[in-house]
Amino acid sequence: MAARKQSTSRLPAELPEVNFSDWGDIRYLHLGTEWVQGSMKLDAPYEIELEYVQRMMAWLLFVDGTGIGNRHAMQLGLGAATLTKFCRKTLRMRTTAVELNPQVVSACRGWFKLPPDDAKLRVVIADAAEEIRRPEWQGTVDALQVDLYDHEAAAPVLDSEDFYADCRALLTEDGAMTVNLFGRSSSYERSLEKIQAVFGADAVWAFKPTREGNTVVLAQRQPSRPKREALAERAQTIQTRWGLPAPKWLRVFKPVLSI
Repeated sequence: MAARKQSTSRLPAELPEVNFSDWGDIRYLHLGTEWVQGSMKLDAPYEIELEYVQRMMAWLLFVDGTGIGNRHAMQLGLGAATLTKFCRKTLRMRTTAVELNPQVVSACRGWFKLPPDDAKLRVVIADAAEEIRRPEWQGTVDALQVDLYDHEAAAPVLDSEDFYADCRALLTEDGAMTVNLFGRSSSYERSLEKIQAVFGADAVWAFKPTREGNTVVLAQRQPSRPKREALAERAQTIQTRWGLPAPKWLRVFKPVLSI
């Protein structure tokens, strides 16, 4: 059994402490509890290790892969910076992350290989609900990835129709939002109803839950129904180019109207 090493940053009383644990070749981010807020392979820090985080990239199934580097990805909730690093380093996209807790940002830069801001990477320390209402972001985001949980991981921190409407306003015409829905006290059905009310039921797709209970939902700015053959071809391209298990997604990923 591998030894577990820990390091901790202290925060003001209103925010949880930030720490990490190493288990074998995986490093995990925690916010003062045993709940995992993100992970990183120590020998492959820019890959995506967790299954549900891989599924947050499902928007790739709906876009032409030739122009990915010209698109803009935004993450609400930095976690262990897995999505931020993948979008910036692997996909070479313009990437913005919005994170409330400054010590999470420090932890990601010190322990999880998050690179410094540059011409294509910007980490914003702010309340996501307020930040996404800023005019500069409206209609600019091609891939919005929402994973907002507190240190108890009980329910999404932001989960209202107003919030999802603000998310939709961020998207470009062919943009999409992926959301991680998980929690002991949250209701997947209620969250899904709110997303459908804003985006329209025909614009919403969903994965089956992972073994850990994470259900990733995708909502398009404008609904589309690619043929199965086209999705299979794109899935194979995603796996070949970027190492994501996209062909497997198609077995557990469907429009909600067909579920």
